[in-house]
Amino acid sequence: MEKNKIINIKINGQEIKAKEGETILEAAYRFGIEIPSLCFHPDTPVKANCRVCVVEIKGMEDLPTACSTKVCEGMEIKTESVKVKAARKMNLELIFAEHIEKCPTCPLKSTCKLLAYARKYRLKINRFKDRKSKRKTYKFANAVEIDGTQCIDCRNCIDVCAQQGVNFLTLKNRGSDIEIVPVNDGKHDCVYCGQCAVHCPVASAQEQLHFQEVEKILKDKKDKIIVAQIAPSIRSSIGEIFNLPYGKIVTGQLVASLRALCFDYVFDVNFGADMTTIIEAEELIERLKNSKSVLPLMTSCCPAWVRFVEFYYPEFIPNLTTARSPHIHSAGIIKTYWAEKAEIDIKDVVVVSIMPCTAKKFEAQRKELRIKNRNLVDFVLTTRELGFLLERKRINLAKIEPQKADNPLGEHSGAAAIYGASGGVMESALRTTCDLLNKKEFGCIDFAAVRGAEGIKKANVKIGDRILKIAVANGLGNAKKLLEELKKNPKAFDYMEAMACPGGCIGGGGQPIPTTPKQRAERAKALYQIDRSKKIRMAHKNPQVKKAMDWLDKNEKLKHQILHTRYKKVKKPEALKK
Repeated sequence: MEKNKIINIKINGQEIKAKEGETILEAAYRFGIEIPSLCFHPDTPVKANCRVCVVEIKGMEDLPTACSTKVCEGMEIKTESVKVKAARKMNLELIFAEHIEKCPTCPLKSTCKLLAYARKYRLKINRFKDRKSKRKTYKFANAVEIDGTQCIDCRNCIDVCAQQGVNFLTLKNRGSDIEIVPVNDGKHDCVYCGQCAVHCPVASAQEQLHFQEVEKILKDKKDKIIVAQIAPSIRSSIGEIFNLPYGKIVTGQLVASLRALCFDYVFDVNFGADMTTIIEAEELIERLKNSKSVLPLMTSCCPAWVRFVEFYYPEFIPNLTTARSPHIHSAGIIKTYWAEKAEIDIKDVVVVSIMPCTAKKFEAQRKELRIKNRNLVDFVLTTRELGFLLERKRINLAKIEPQKADNPLGEHSGAAAIYGASGGVMESALRTTCDLLNKKEFGCIDFAAVRGAEGIKKANVKIGDRILKIAVANGLGNAKKLLEELKKNPKAFDYMEAMACPGGCIGGGGQPIPTTPKQRAERAKALYQIDRSKKIRMAHKNPQVKKAMDWLDKNEKLKHQILHTRYKKVKKPEALKK
């Protein structure tokens, strides 16, 4: 086959220049022609399970699925013929028999394709008897769940779990009794990344919802001070829930929306990201100078990656940086430094983190991250949950007047902004490491080698007088490959970043659905745009962070508790523990 050969086809009478080898669905999407689909996702293998994307092709009796049928020269396709509509309607009504509707509390309610198709095709959603009303719901810690009563058997969750190298989900039974269940063999465990949730088209796999609890404390505050803090990546993703373009930066609208929800203060986790960068860079320098230190140093701000190491590769726990993650760092500062300055009792401060990540729910409850036996982050809402909560309160983020985050935890460097993209954590740390060792800024800003959507990125970079061997893993499946490489050659790298989700946090398990490669690219692009626009692009030059660090220097014991942690080997699976 000639590479990228262009062929001529027709879709609904429109002449299309298609690429030989692509599917009807791919060709249609490129030209803005919508073909309904549920099970299809560009990240997963084509399975044609839902049969919602059936089309009519001239000269063919049967109706093939557009996701699995490749184009050929002269093909004439109809996507909305009488025959197609009848078949599609039947398939959708059968799917509704597999999906118990729980719309009032579903975070996908406003963006649900299944509901949209029900309206478009005027479905009788109760035409067939529900077949899954007695299926179980499996809850994985406090982070993710799979509700069997909503599952439509698309199997995307199984595919992405396998791609992650986790393999915690499998099929039980066959035919109409088929069910997706966790593997309970003592050798596999969930790492809470939520890729099953962000690839599920009908919210069968989803985050464990905590928005009701947050809604309750906002309504009945009593004497509490309710603080929201927003993660780096959601400012370029949440707008999609409100029909804004992919990658639209909505930092100011986010702040204003949270204030409209009656949060007392709104801070930026980017402040915490600057702190994380400084601590990690200092640790990297220390390890590089000490020949007895464990290398490579590995990032630890992704809780799903940390859990992956703790369970599957515990021999690499000493490689993980002791730096806590950004929202834990900033929450620690909120409940100590800021509370003292604001003359607020720590017991009266409630911190709600708005995260792109389901694993952050688990991380917030970890005993290792408590201070005085108190959680620093009280609640975690995903991007989807916040979008749903705003819609419940009829707050349109797309139209609200932007506002600035509260100080001092509203200030951040450009280095913090890129934390949400694959390679961003490493680049941020390299900037500070390079500057501290070189004592000059030249050449210490842009590290293009760590950027991009490639699964694995490797490079050699000059830091001070040393050539640093670095590697970035985009997704757990690729992280697994690097760990296996390190087992064979422990000196392969000096510094390694791993993010559990494809693209980094911009592709997190709590992000808007769908999250595709195109969306991830635009979200990441926006974060680098924020970085370029900042006058200060190095974390250690953030004046507000300097003040907080100076305060911590006077509180040595508290300083270590707020900034550092340790991780542990997980001997037995814990996700299904009651």
